[in-house]
Amino acid sequence: MYRIGMGSDQHRYSAGDCIRLGGVVIPAEFTVVAHSDGDVFLHALTDALLGAVAGGDIGELFPDTTAVNKGRDSVEFLEAAFELIRDKGYELVNIDSTIQAERPRLAEYKRQIAGTVAKVLKLKPEFVSVKAKTAEGMDAVGRCEGIRVDVVVLVRKVGADA
Repeated sequence: MYRIGMGSDQHRYSAGDCIRLGGVVIPAEFTVVAHSDGDVFLHALTDALLGAVAGGDIGELFPDTTAVNKGRDSVEFLEAAFELIRDKGYELVNIDSTIQAERPRLAEYKRQIAGTVAKVLKLKPEFVSVKAKTAEGMDAVGRCEGIRVDVVVLVRKVGADA
């Protein structure tokens, strides 16, 4: 049996010098406003994994009202969601993602993000798709006020016919 999960996250920018996407630190003339480390990519991916197995959402598991999550590394959120899907008897098949941001330009970081995510989730990098788009000046992303990431995952029940 196969199941699909979808996750989405967005954060607004504030003064700073870098952002984190998929566990990769990317130089920028801003940072994101967040309770944790603000890795919008890993937040969306965590929600996608949780959604695939009806496991709730990132805010339920790691509330931003809890001091222990202040500044927390989002890789820990992802690892917990990955463990949950395995505990429910599923394995991750592939990931497809789209990052929407006017800045910073992300073309040179897409392969690194895919590789970092693949390593954490024990996948081959070719099973992690990372695309980057602009919003062509439309909405808050297009006005360089923030960043958005959408992720879809496919999971398979362990032992299910391929």
